[in-house]
Amino acid sequence: MTAPGIAGRRDGTLAGPDDEVLAFVADMFGLQLDQLAALLANRGEPSGSAAGRAREVVAGWRAAGYADSEELSVGQPWVWASRQGLDACGFRPRLVRPPARLLRHIHAVTDVRLALERTSAYREGGASWSPERQILARLGTPAREEHVPDGEVRWPAGCGLPWAGQTWAVEVELSRKSTERTARIMREALARTGDYGCPPASIAVPGQPPRYARLVYACSPSAVRTVLSARAELGSPMSAHIDVHDLPEQALRLNTPKRGWQS
Repeated sequence: MTAPGIAGRRDGTLAGPDDEVLAFVADMFGLQLDQLAALLANRGEPSGSAAGRAREVVAGWRAAGYADSEELSVGQPWVWASRQGLDACGFRPRLVRPPARLLRHIHAVTDVRLALERTSAYREGGASWSPERQILARLGTPAREEHVPDGEVRWPAGCGLPWAGQTWAVEVELSRKSTERTARIMREALARTGDYGCPPASIAVPGQPPRYARLVYACSPSAVRTVLSARAELGSPMSAHIDVHDLPEQALRLNTPKRGWQS
């Protein structure tokens, strides 16, 4: 997914626990209230009180001018960082409110991140997620023709896991694309050596270590066949670096649009 209107990122000023949660909301373009409750539960809030705590947190943000909330789709209300909240988190985008046409995708990517952060490997390994919004901010020029993943997972060196020191690109696929387009994205990602925003000559330099050790796809039932076909088209050794998983069940629930909402 590529969202419009990203203009850049600068150092933020947030520090407290709730501020870290607001940074998560800003990173993901927004989320639904039940996802915020799941995030708080991931971070130690008892499951029985997480929903109520989520409402309290949003009320505090809104009172301070850091967030807005509204029913944008079916399900629970959406929450997103306001202009003031984005500024505090270090973002200066043109886009503030999550766009209607991307709500399903934003919801699904958030569920994938939440599911990953619940795993013991992620927690014990001290992994971190770099969201698309941060990657786009590094890219700096939205018009530049580079595919951006939905997230990056970074595993610290020395974390004791077999994949210590690796960076993984995460792609969330809800709709079926052509096999050719999907295979091209896979090839470009696995050939990439440079960071986003680097000079064009540094994007893919032969002989340099690749940026991504793995591509991790989380797919809906309608998209998985194309992704598997694209992986098979690449053949060895590239295909060995691509993992394909089903989307978490809850990521598929946002599938009936509110009147006037474009899915």
